Amino acid sequence: MLKELLLKNRSYRRFVQNVRITREELAELVGLTRYCASGRNAQALKYKVVADADLCGKVFPNLAWAGYLKDWDGPKEGERPAAYLIQLLDTSIVENCLCDDGIQAQTILLGAVEKGWGGCIIKAFRNEDLRRLFHLPEELKINYVIALGKPKEKVVLEQMKGEDYRYWRDAEGGHHVPKREAGSLIYKIEV
Repeated sequence: MLKELLLKNRSYRRFVQNVRITREELAELVGLTRYCASGRNAQALKYKVVADADLCGKVFPNLAWAGYLKDWDGPKEGERPAAYLIQLLDTSIVENCLCDDGIQAQTILLGAVEKGWGGCIIKAFRNEDLRRLFHLPEELKINYVIALGKPKEKVVLEQMKGEDYRYWRDAEGGHHVPKREAGSLIYKIEV
């Protein structure tokens, strides 16, 4: 069952924009993070929930999409995310969240997939513009923007050829993601 969720949990970058996600559904996804491991048990991550279509439209231009796809500026109108969760580190609690950020982002995406949604963790964003948009106090640091919605694209996992790990799109818009063989992930120590 976990493997099935992981296989469905791809970095989706095109969505059915008019299929909205409610604030309640987003709050439920954030609620899953309460059960995650937390370095020092600090639990210093918070989330700005963005469900309103107009506000989503203001977040979108502050994001960068798919760095390997140089000729693509991101999803066009009608294919943009239906919601965002902006992950914030409360530095009044701790200065560094250690690995909590990744654990929680993955948990949110797995919860989204379980409900039929998809998403993408975005690290490339206009930090100061987003801070101003949401009037974030200085102690809240933006870690990631998690884009969410009903996936509109097909993501194809394939065997990596050589060491080329760059994702790419085919002529029909299918998004191809090379993956290493499982055996290559295990470091072998000879004694």
